[in-house]
Amino acid sequence: MNVLVMYYSRNGNTRKLADAVVEGVRTVQGAECTLKSTSEVTREDFLACDALVAGSPVYFGGMAYEMKRVFDEFVGVRRQMESKIGAAFATGGDPSGGKETTMFSIIQAMLIYGMIIVGDPMEATGHYGVACIGAPDAAAKANAEKLGARVAELAGRLAS
Repeated sequence: MNVLVMYYSRNGNTRKLADAVVEGVRTVQGAECTLKSTSEVTREDFLACDALVAGSPVYFGGMAYEMKRVFDEFVGVRRQMESKIGAAFATGGDPSGGKETTMFSIIQAMLIYGMIIVGDPMEATGHYGVACIGAPDAAAKANAEKLGARVAELAGRLAS
């Protein structure tokens, strides 16, 4: 099973969190992971994945334009994304700076695509996804790895 980790990162912090999600996916036996920025991802990547984990920095309380553009441009494959696993992560510059609303904006797009949404596991934060302020510290990276592993495990269960 293939997990697509898609991200937009202007200054590298969201990419660092994406890398940690990838590490978590790779801990699950049989899981393959594709890591792509929003400028690299294709419709074929969407169609080939069994799960999608998307991450964005906070831009006015929502996902970055570059992430929204992908969801808007790929709407033609919406029906083929139905029942695939979806999850979100976000980075921001302030403790109360909109990370949860950013994850909700990603989750909203995934719900419109018909995806099955999962948050991070209870042993992480047990909330909407993974988020951090600035560059991810060791705790944020560990939580991102747990999210990646959870997504891969659930995608594997659905595939079997």
